[in-house]
Amino acid sequence: MSVFPSFHPPWWARGPHTQTLGARFLRPKGRVPLRRERWDTPDGDFVDLDFVDAGGLREDCLVLLMHGLEGSARSGYAYQMYEQLSRRGFQAVGLNFRSCSGEINRGLRLYHSGETEDPRWVLGRLRERFPHRRLAAVGISLGGNVLLKYLGESGEQSGLEAAAAWSVPFDLSAGADFMENGFAQAYVTRLLRSLKKKVRIRTVELGPLINLERTMTARTFREFDDAATAPLHGFDGAADYYGRSSSAAFLGDIKVPILVLHSADDPFLPAEAIPGNALEANPAITPVITERGGHVGFITGANPLKPTFWAESVIADWLAERLG
Repeated sequence: MSVFPSFHPPWWARGPHTQTLGARFLRPKGRVPLRRERWDTPDGDFVDLDFVDAGGLREDCLVLLMHGLEGSARSGYAYQMYEQLSRRGFQAVGLNFRSCSGEINRGLRLYHSGETEDPRWVLGRLRERFPHRRLAAVGISLGGNVLLKYLGESGEQSGLEAAAAWSVPFDLSAGADFMENGFAQAYVTRLLRSLKKKVRIRTVELGPLINLERTMTARTFREFDDAATAPLHGFDGAADYYGRSSSAAFLGDIKVPILVLHSADDPFLPAEAIPGNALEANPAITPVITERGGHVGFITGANPLKPTFWAESVIADWLAERLG
């Protein structure tokens, strides 16, 4: 599938967990200036956006970034993506999903892997505010699933000229089951701890809408999603949520040129759940499936004290080619 040089992990980060955790801790933050704006949403809530606030960038393009589960528009991979795009002259803006900007949202909901209404509304606002700019998007992990689903739903009406999705959980059910075993349980524990903290802050308001006891004792994504995510967002349990939100089902309807970058050893998704046939069948999709790389990893470089970040560079180069 790959049209780019294959990714080669360094000697000090060959395994999927070393790639995943190494990238998380080694990516620098704060090297790109950001300016935050709060936009009030039509339903009385808000979303925070972080605009790259640097001079000398092109004024004809803008790239929207969507982050992963319990990340933010100021996560390490987001900063690195902004930096790579800035080097190529492109301004970017990061969308913080609801409750992810450092302040809990007002509404009686959070966010989830199939939530496309906020990105749709944000893109509409960006088109109104910057009518002469061409828009592109990058989705990472959960944000990649959201982006693929949005593009499939929108077809030729997405408003985007190019896109990239990275380390996507194409099949949410398969991913949830896969992470119930082995070292991946450590990721689940950390992410659930963060999600439960948000529920705990809003116990009075959210408690009557969910199964609070099951939510706070959940040890797997499926248990948490069945008890909290599904009822909060109008799904009939975790199975319904996973079935209606998994991006694999939307790949055939994508019309916008998009790079899909994923590793076969991603600890968040079994390799057999990568929808290779669907990715190859759609000419709008450029799939790059590597043997290694972990989840939002893809770090390389001979010196672990001076790593390089392969995926961000590949994505920025690909978007630069499409946007001219």
